[in-house]
Amino acid sequence: MRILLAEDEPQLNRVVKVALESVGYQVDTVFDGEQAISAAKSNPYDVIILDIMMPVLDGIEVLKQIRANGDKTYVMMLTAKAEIDDRVIGLESGADDYLTKPFSLKELIARLRSRERRDAEYQVTEMDYSDLHLNTDQQELVAHNSIRLASKEVDLLSYLILNSEKAISNQEILDHVWKDDPLADSELVWIYISYLRQKMTSIGSKVKIIGEKNGEFVLTK
Repeated sequence: MRILLAEDEPQLNRVVKVALESVGYQVDTVFDGEQAISAAKSNPYDVIILDIMMPVLDGIEVLKQIRANGDKTYVMMLTAKAEIDDRVIGLESGADDYLTKPFSLKELIARLRSRERRDAEYQVTEMDYSDLHLNTDQQELVAHNSIRLASKEVDLLSYLILNSEKAISNQEILDHVWKDDPLADSELVWIYISYLRQKMTSIGSKVKIIGEKNGEFVLTK
């Protein structure tokens, strides 16, 4: 799981990063709100951890801009204040969870693991991006016409839609779409990217998957 940690206090930033990496998470760190927005726009994250009190832009403003960009990434807010108002504003602005400082690293890790379990149990059945409509249960992709997708094509397109307009590496795709297949490689990713391109063209969609073999891929309008 790839995490963006936005925390302006250097020591806490470092401690949390080390703790999360020690249990297998990949962690990118930033130190102000502007950096957080830039990172969230450019990279596919599974979780974003935002400190409310940050320089340049505070965590609430960062969250509002992330959601305004259509980013549905799971967001956990960190706050040094326990007042109800802070929690309410964060949740109303689109936060999924919050943690009050000082917090236990064990609790943070437990919440992230709980999030992973929920992801494994819950599957979105309807997804839309531009002129595409994906029904994951029926494995059907619709634009001007419709076509049936293979199960891995559904998994791959779902991941691309969730991270639309972001550059996604082969390894990130393998980690999310083929995480249970140790033999999967970049050649397999390229084959399925090619399948999806052909099928999107066949149903008259204007959506494109930009990228070359062994490089990064972007789903865009």
